[in-house]
Amino acid sequence: MALTPATEPAPLHLLFNLGADRYALPASVVRKIMPLQRLKHVPEAPAWVAGLLSYHGEIIPVLDLCQRVFGQKARHSINTRMVLLHYSSTQSLGLILEKANQVMRLPSPAQQPTGLDAGGAYLGAVQAQGLGDMIQHISIEGLLPPDMVQLLFPPQGKLA
Repeated sequence: MALTPATEPAPLHLLFNLGADRYALPASVVRKIMPLQRLKHVPEAPAWVAGLLSYHGEIIPVLDLCQRVFGQKARHSINTRMVLLHYSSTQSLGLILEKANQVMRLPSPAQQPTGLDAGGAYLGAVQAQGLGDMIQHISIEGLLPPDMVQLLFPPQGKLA
C-alpha cells in the first residue's frame, strides 16, 4: 500500500464583520481575543485610533477597524471584541472588531484577487463561502500608514 504525502491543513483565520461583510485575519498574528476594555484617548489622532490599552505593563495602540474602513464606529455588542495582534516582532496592535467569534480554516488556493485597486494596502484576496457569501482577507502589514506608525510606535528613546 503506497502512502500518500500528508497535506498541510489550511491555515486558521479569525473571522469578523465590518458592516454586513465578513473578513478574515490569519490566526497566526492573533495574540489574544478579549472583551472591550477601557482605553486612554490619544489626542489629535485620527478617529479610527480608539486609544491606548495598558496590558500587563505593555502600552498597546488600539484601532477601531470599522471606523478605519467605513468611517463609522464599531457597534458595541456582546460579540464585539478587542483583538490583540503581533504587529511586528516587538510591537503589538489592538483592533476593535465586530462579531469576532469564529475561527475557520481557509484554504489558500480558494483565495482570488479582487481585481479592484481600492487603495487599501491591507485589503487582500477574497474567497467564496457558500451561496453569495464571500470573505475578504485583511493584511495587518498595510493597516497603518507610515505617519501613523511613527505616532503609535515611536522609536525607543524618542518618547515625548
